[in-house]
Amino acid sequence: MALKPIVGLHHVTAYASDPQRNLDFYTEVLGLRFVKRTVNFDDPGTYHFYFGDDAGSPGTILTFFPWPHATRGIAGAGETTHTAFSVPQGSLDYWHKRLTAEGALVEKTGKRFDEEVLTFADPDGMKLELVAHSDAGSAKASRFSPVPPEHVIRGFFGVTLLERDLRATEATLTMMGFERIAEEGNRVRFAAAGDALGRRVDVVVDAKAGYGRAGAGSVHHIAFRAPDDEAQLEWRKEIEQRLQVTTVQDRTYFHSIYFREPGGVLFEMATDPPGFTLDEPIESLGEELRIPEWLEPRRAMIEQRLAPITLHKEKVTA
Repeated sequence: MALKPIVGLHHVTAYASDPQRNLDFYTEVLGLRFVKRTVNFDDPGTYHFYFGDDAGSPGTILTFFPWPHATRGIAGAGETTHTAFSVPQGSLDYWHKRLTAEGALVEKTGKRFDEEVLTFADPDGMKLELVAHSDAGSAKASRFSPVPPEHVIRGFFGVTLLERDLRATEATLTMMGFERIAEEGNRVRFAAAGDALGRRVDVVVDAKAGYGRAGAGSVHHIAFRAPDDEAQLEWRKEIEQRLQVTTVQDRTYFHSIYFREPGGVLFEMATDPPGFTLDEPIESLGEELRIPEWLEPRRAMIEQRLAPITLHKEKVTA
């Protein structure tokens, strides 16, 4: 049986500190939709926030474990150092003004592989990028986004990994169907075939790079898409011939397997279904705390431990 191709990223998961500040930045400043408020299944006293397009489509989902008072992380070798979003050509001036007005530290990176890039940090120092390009795709903007439709974030462009050596990481990406398509200095770009969101993985190679420290602003893992459970199991068989891989984990909104590529970055493969409307309608995504059935008997205790948050919704008017 031929393996169903991996078309790109499913989601990226990171650490944050203050839950309310994290929620406000990604919804009110970046204009993403808060598609799910749940908890870290391994640590139910911690939130797990999901942001994305209006439906939380695979390829648009940025998730966070916000730990109040967490110390800031330090990026290093074997980590995802930058997460990039796609925006249409001509949008970077708008975003530069918007982000600067909101107090974000913004840097015009200039051209990279013939694309204009804007680099900035979220309130916890997580490095984000906006990449303006002609095939950014159509917008499925949050119905509450304050960003004009012509400038809204479309979803992921890709991620940047920092590695001390390229060879073993390249072998893993090649096994996953990512082709080496470009090189610029010590940056090598890999891409999946097709035009899906988040189909690019850049690897920056620095043999002298130090190792980092996990904390607020650090990426915990990046997840790639599996179209369904059957495809995920086939990929698991393929991966375990080369690397250690977990059993399938039920994350309610998708099913996951995890493995660490040789350079140290934690990879996940997550299924597209069942999606975020599994336990609440699309009209009210993210408005109530959702937890899996097996945690419901502990709901009162969990809610008592979680910091209160307020979702501010601003409808876009024509």
